[in-house]
Amino acid sequence: MALINKIREKSGIAVTVIAVSLILFMVGGDLLGPNSILGGGNNQVVGEIAGKEINIKDFQSRVDGFRQNYEAQSGRSLNDNELASLRDQAWNQFVVDIAYKKQFDGLGLTVTDQELVDMVQGNHISPSILQAFSDPTTGRFDKTAVINYLKNLKTLPVEQQKSWENFEKSLREERTRAKYENLLKLSTYIPKAQSEKEYVAQNSKATLRYLYVPYFSVVDTTIKVTDSQLESFLSAHRKEYKGTDTRSIEYVTFPIQPAKDDSAALYTEIKELARGLATATNDSAFASMNSDIPLPVNRSLANMSDQLKEAVKTFVPGGVYGPYREGNTYYIYKYGGTKVDTISSAKASHILIGAENQSDSAKAAARTKAEGILAQIRAGANFEALAATSSSDQGSAQRGGDVGYFQNNGAMVKPFEEAVFSATAPGLIPRLIESQFGFHIIKVTDPKSNTLYRVAAIGKTIAPSQATRDEAYRKADEFANTVKTKEQFDEAVKKNKALVVANANRIPESATNINAIQNGRDIVRWAFKDDSKINSVSQVFETEEQYIVAVLVGKSDAKDVKVEDFRDELTTKVRNQIKSDQITAKLKGATGDLESIAKKYGAGALVESATDISLATGFLTSAGFDPIALGKAFGLKPGQKSGVFTGENGVFIMELINKTDAPKIADFTQYKTQLTQSLESRMSYLVNEAIREHAKIEDRRAKFF
Repeated sequence: MALINKIREKSGIAVTVIAVSLILFMVGGDLLGPNSILGGGNNQVVGEIAGKEINIKDFQSRVDGFRQNYEAQSGRSLNDNELASLRDQAWNQFVVDIAYKKQFDGLGLTVTDQELVDMVQGNHISPSILQAFSDPTTGRFDKTAVINYLKNLKTLPVEQQKSWENFEKSLREERTRAKYENLLKLSTYIPKAQSEKEYVAQNSKATLRYLYVPYFSVVDTTIKVTDSQLESFLSAHRKEYKGTDTRSIEYVTFPIQPAKDDSAALYTEIKELARGLATATNDSAFASMNSDIPLPVNRSLANMSDQLKEAVKTFVPGGVYGPYREGNTYYIYKYGGTKVDTISSAKASHILIGAENQSDSAKAAARTKAEGILAQIRAGANFEALAATSSSDQGSAQRGGDVGYFQNNGAMVKPFEEAVFSATAPGLIPRLIESQFGFHIIKVTDPKSNTLYRVAAIGKTIAPSQATRDEAYRKADEFANTVKTKEQFDEAVKKNKALVVANANRIPESATNINAIQNGRDIVRWAFKDDSKINSVSQVFETEEQYIVAVLVGKSDAKDVKVEDFRDELTTKVRNQIKSDQITAKLKGATGDLESIAKKYGAGALVESATDISLATGFLTSAGFDPIALGKAFGLKPGQKSGVFTGENGVFIMELINKTDAPKIADFTQYKTQLTQSLESRMSYLVNEAIREHAKIEDRRAKFF
């Protein structure tokens, strides 16, 4: 009896303990986690715009609304990249609702119900409505379809009614923003003095001679730059260097590569498939059912890998060929001959001298530069080398200008496409081709062909077995468990010759990829965690292709800019200042003509001429476009030499041979229009940047996603 009473006494305590434990289990993360209430954090605020905090629940609710609309229209679930894009859309919508609306309300800008009706079914149809209710075959807009849809709107599911409500809201926002930007465009004013200055810059011509000593003529290793010099330079130019929150890491990877056994098993399987493909009555259906990768049956050269392009030339109709290995995929092909296609393919390379959204004077400078490069190539210069050093298209520049195969179906801008498909033989097109992006110098490497190849193909990818994955993880985990500091990390890498250290510098908090690593979000979040200290080593991260162990080697703070954040850039600036001082001291006081001064200076000094150039488009042979040098030259009198001065990329002495002033004119309207259009073309971007800066936006989404 005493025992029973004792149990009864303790049972109340036990029930209380269990209840508290359950409560802590359910809400412990909110109370005690790193972003918790008791932990001092606030895990409910995803950001702040113009002083207004954005709650995570409100943000997620808007994302969910976008997701529902997207999935209803596409008929499928989102992938990770699409979901990330919708989060960006939701965030930008908050920016419009708060920061932009503040500006709109201050000016009394609204869109009335009558305006909305006019945009949807009136005389000034919105482009969004035109797109949504146009016949996909003819492209013609059908106003009747809009009216019928609206009449039946109340009979549609609630989700569709809500979707239309959100669509109309977006139409109002688009029109309000257009009004705001148009208001600013109409307030643009270019004074006569500025128009006259532009006219003079374009039409005054000069012939120059100059001595130029480029910075690169002085070897970098001869110049010592100290941290105190970098600190002084940053202090004097702090407004030019805006801080950002970033992290820098070093990392090693442990690839999940198929083992020999994995490859051998697949090779045996694909040989069996080759026999089946050879005897299949419907080879395209057989290939489709057995391929890991969807592959077209009819292909032009533009749709083939480099390996297949070469191999197909030797194929005989009815034959089965392969297996060919590309990366981790084996391919076998059954060739069915060729036929004539309605679309042609061609291959070309180009050098682009960019002039998109530039003033007429800047476009003229770009044309002059492009003509100079074209002349060099026609005289025998190497096209690929010039593409690598001069092309604005960085993607193709890395391949010597090669843009690969493409079809005449609008894949390229029209002027480029027409030029390439007009060529009947490989070689350089002997004229510049102008497009909205600038000036193209084009070399046709494989002229147009409308041959279509019938190739039934099976592609089988080598997938690493679970044993292979486990072994890769074991190695990564063993490495991570034996290193806890940067010093230990470096030492372990030295001992293991199979490991290669990679760097990823200045990673923003919102980054999803790290160098070539896809889906590196977990690594980024680790790097930005408060308890991730400099020189600390991460746990093992997994991607589809590899395991990764990282070490945090650097941090930058948006509110505390340090030399380390911009060390390379600052070092270049300070080094060039020192070079300028050295070159100037060596040239100062020199007398005689430019050749004599250059001879006295020694190696590195160049004497060059420029004929009939303008202040707006002047292009100096070795120095390029240097506004400081041009300004100095145009300020001289004929026959006069300047003193020694520093330009953009080196030190100069300019000599004006002669100058022809721009003829006097009374009407500068043409130049006022040029300047106005140039400013208006950038209006949307400038407005967006100004509003966002004024709103003091703090985006903390990266803490949550």
